[in-house]
Amino acid sequence: MSFFDKIFGGKSETPDQKSFWKKIESEEDLSKALEESHQHKIAIFKHSTSCFISRTVLKNFEREIENSEKEVQVYYLDLLAYRPISNKIAEDFGIRHESPQLIVIENGKAVNNASHQSISLSQIVP
Repeated sequence: MSFFDKIFGGKSETPDQKSFWKKIESEEDLSKALEESHQHKIAIFKHSTSCFISRTVLKNFEREIENSEKEVQVYYLDLLAYRPISNKIAEDFGIRHESPQLIVIENGKAVNNASHQSISLSQIVP
């Protein structure tokens, strides 16, 4: 990893090491996430792996989850690798695409969303 990648976050860095993430890599994964939203709230974190701000927000959000006693169902979408799925989410929920972005879904409908430094665990669980 280069010096700049260490500072700004390399493209190869993903949240794989965090066990709470469920990945969305296909429309089928998205459908399963939406099905799960009928049992309890879920959240989709849309992340740009080439953006320093997105990387910083992701790390802060992960820290919040790790330090919380609340159980949350969070999905991760690498929007650079899966841009068509990101576009589908924006279109289906009528939410303008941003990065990073957190979309909270309950019963198949977006009930909350936030972007950039507004993203926090409080969007999912009060």
